[in-house]
Amino acid sequence: MPDKELPAPAASPAARRSDTTRTAILTAARERFAADGYERATIRSIAKDARIDPSMVMRYYGSKEGLFAAVLDVDLRLPDPVGLDPHEVGRALVGHFLDLWEENEVLTVLLRVGVTNPDGAARMQGIFRDQLMPVALRVCPDPEQAPARAALTASQVLGMAMARYVLRFPPAVALPREEVVAWLAPTVQRYLTAPHP
Repeated sequence: MPDKELPAPAASPAARRSDTTRTAILTAARERFAADGYERATIRSIAKDARIDPSMVMRYYGSKEGLFAAVLDVDLRLPDPVGLDPHEVGRALVGHFLDLWEENEVLTVLLRVGVTNPDGAARMQGIFRDQLMPVALRVCPDPEQAPARAALTASQVLGMAMARYVLRFPPAVALPREEVVAWLAPTVQRYLTAPHP
């Protein structure tokens, strides 16, 4: 008689409460860091927004710095470079980044904090370096140019994100998604795959 696969054990009520508390803290922290910046945001204000005692924030994250690091732990979920068509990489990346910005306020928080706080800027640099570099290495004609090409790509997607989602320039906000892709994709494509000028 074949062995039956046992169902995975259900999470305990305490574990579910812990996950709920962590989620509430991170949500409140993202909003507070975005609104007040790193320096002005306090553990007390974040705890108040999350409707918990400040000691719980310290219990889960240890310090404001630890909480900040958790807020800025972002996976861009970029497409696997192996599966990307080198001739369509610009379109794929611009579309992917627009989807990310529109579905995830974490990236807007990261951008806002990154322009006002050195730790946020360093974290953003690391995220884009570590996650965008494999794409650039895969498609650019000279691997030695991959860091510069990844930085140029970041300049395009971050510039549009700043105009469209942070500063909310009316013409940038009004552009239909496909039009944004049509404008930016050729530039990103050129940055990643064109011969060195």
